[in-house]
Amino acid sequence: MIPFAVNLRDRPVLVIGAGAVAAAKWTLLLAEGARVTVIAPEAYVPVPPAALWHQRPYQRGDLKGFALVIVAVGLEAVDEAVVAEAHEQGVWVNVVDNPSKCDFFFTAVHRDGDVVISVSSSGAAPALAQVLRDRIREALPPNLAVVARTLRAERDAVHHAGLSTEDRSWRERVRELLDEHS
Repeated sequence: MIPFAVNLRDRPVLVIGAGAVAAAKWTLLLAEGARVTVIAPEAYVPVPPAALWHQRPYQRGDLKGFALVIVAVGLEAVDEAVVAEAHEQGVWVNVVDNPSKCDFFFTAVHRDGDVVISVSSSGAAPALAQVLRDRIREALPPNLAVVARTLRAERDAVHHAGLSTEDRSWRERVRELLDEHS
């Protein structure tokens, strides 16, 4: 697995299932601006108005046009069928609680403005990732959002002057700003 951040703003994402775990996923996806569709015969958790809900079971062909699919139904037959279709269609799939069937994992995340700290156990132990995330958050300096905004402005000024930021070492400036804002 290679960890990286993905911009899902305005990207179509399918969530199959409408229980508590599915709700946690669609909440995260909607907060990031994804266009969420939910397929489930019934909702154990209310589907938010921002998501499109097809009140029925998954059917072959449902993955067409989606960037990602999350399966949270807990039925092996559905998991297998969705994984097979996802691989045929080139759609990335996450089968909740079944890491061996996942193309990607959700991580435990801490955000402070543009600074994002993400911890994964590669699906082995999500609770471990959450505890580690919390410990890391406690060790972080305050005001990381301010530091990130300042550095963005400084980098933008260098680019605006027609120069490259690639040949500069930013570490000392980062340390200065962190000391300034602690």
